[in-house]
Amino acid sequence: MMKKLMLGLVLSTAAVPTFSAGDADAGQAKVAVCSACHGADGNSATPSFPSLAGQHEKYIIKQLKDTMKPASEGGRPIPEMTGLADAMSEQDMADVGAFYAAQTISGGAADPDLVKLGESVFRAGVARKGVASCSGCHGPAGRGNAGASFPALAGQHAAYLEKQLMAFRQGADQPGVDGSRSNDGDAAIMRDIAEKMSDLEIKAVASFLSGLR
Repeated sequence: MMKKLMLGLVLSTAAVPTFSAGDADAGQAKVAVCSACHGADGNSATPSFPSLAGQHEKYIIKQLKDTMKPASEGGRPIPEMTGLADAMSEQDMADVGAFYAAQTISGGAADPDLVKLGESVFRAGVARKGVASCSGCHGPAGRGNAGASFPALAGQHAAYLEKQLMAFRQGADQPGVDGSRSNDGDAAIMRDIAEKMSDLEIKAVASFLSGLR
């Protein structure tokens, strides 16, 4: 399992394209259309839409690019995002990513009844199922890894995180089906992990991450 995970990290890192550094000030003028769902400063008021404040620039760029590709080509079709990135240049995407990366996520609160299990899954994984710890890629504070383009998760809406883990789990069994997600590369790191997690484990770690600071 460890060899597979390390190989996945190497492959994922190698697959991250190089972009010109974005301009956060320029990005502020380009996120007007984004603010309806993600908030003016990247803090979404609606749990079904992710907060983008504090997210890594390269990760945002990748996700924007993925929304323009079908799932069969490693894309991430999102109905609400249809057409929104089509007119954006790579510099536009970089500027938008830089703007959000410069913001501070407001965060949420964890369900006290789920904290113990959620923290255990995040920090230690689920050894008996071969589930690796989330902190191995996303960092002990849940702030991700900018260089490897692993996203920051701390403070994100629990409902959104839960939905994405469920989507990755479905992507492992039914790739291409509406609602599934498979844009985690050929290494399928997230699909491999989510596939082995129970509904309760997913809900608990999502809740824990929402309250993580």
